Amino acid sequence: MKPLLGFSRLIDTITEKIGKAVGWLILVAVLVSAGNAVIRKIFNMSSNAWLEAQWYLFGAAFMFAAAYTLSQNEHIRIDVVYGSFSRRVQHWIDLFGHVFFLMPFVLLMLYYLVPYVRMSYVSGEVSSSAGGLIIWPAKAILLIGFVLLALQGVSEIIKKIAIMTGNMDDPTPYVPTHAPLDEAVGPEVRS
Repeated sequence: MKPLLGFSRLIDTITEKIGKAVGWLILVAVLVSAGNAVIRKIFNMSSNAWLEAQWYLFGAAFMFAAAYTLSQNEHIRIDVVYGSFSRRVQHWIDLFGHVFFLMPFVLLMLYYLVPYVRMSYVSGEVSSSAGGLIIWPAKAILLIGFVLLALQGVSEIIKKIAIMTGNMDDPTPYVPTHAPLDEAVGPEVRS
């Protein structure tokens, strides 16, 4: 189990570095958007390339942050149901979800995205918009995002098994959604 946990830590480190760096893509996208709007208003000029660059940047931020979101246990789930179970049952639910929903979906996406990106790259596919950008980088962003998500899914499965077998402490103990509010309000206000 130790080699697998080492592999998991490596994936987590890569995911964290990428996840934290992705925030800069949002800043760049905002600057591109603002610059494009200013140039359009002042000089009455616009370019589809700048609009598409914004889309690429937002798409990259979303796709590259997906693995980081999973690693931080911040993905969407139905907390009303999930929170009513014991932590052990929650780990089983997470493991089941990762193995039977996340990984099949991610692997299916990779199966279809590899030839999709390759074909776009080989053909030199360009946007149908006048003055638009080449398309394959946007498609490659999808592929890279799903590769990162697949790797993080493997890491999460390794960690869930290690936690459930007692080989690792739970790094993200579950805190019900309203617990921080209850602590902040205090008992005298709640009654």
